[in-house]
Amino acid sequence: MTTVVDDLAQPHPAATNGATWQFIADGVMGGVSHGSMTRETIDGWAALRMRGTVSLDNNGGFIQMALDLSPDGSTIDASGFAGIEIDAIGNGETYNLHLRTTDITRPWQSYRQSFIAAETWETHRIPFTDFAPHRIETPLDLTKLRRIGILAIGRAFAADIGIGGLRFFT
Repeated sequence: MTTVVDDLAQPHPAATNGATWQFIADGVMGGVSHGSMTRETIDGWAALRMRGTVSLDNNGGFIQMALDLSPDGSTIDASGFAGIEIDAIGNGETYNLHLRTTDITRPWQSYRQSFIAAETWETHRIPFTDFAPHRIETPLDLTKLRRIGILAIGRAFAADIGIGGLRFFT
């Protein structure tokens, strides 16, 4: 069983859950990576597409599409779910899913898991137990889940990823 977070049926940049997708690059922290987030049709699927260049110059290293899991930015309780299901297509590179909870107090903290966005559409099922804490010692508390991000991060490369849907699964 799944519960839709975004099926891309709403006008860009709105999500099915009532929140709004945001594009964020490392310029917020002094980096020089750049990119864009658009709504496109890729191989017949409606998609949210992020393209850009990740640069490690000036202590940078990421571009991101992020979505609050509640329209007002408050938390949701995802403890009844086993993980996240994401439909993705890309350029064969490794991308990250980052989760944020109210326990996160610094921009560099998150709970992370990576996946490869193949050159054909694939559905990835990522259990919450696979997410590792990054620069935070607090265990992932699914009752305090606030935001999810899809990132090109950590190395210099050309990013190109499309997301066709995002769901919680049991």
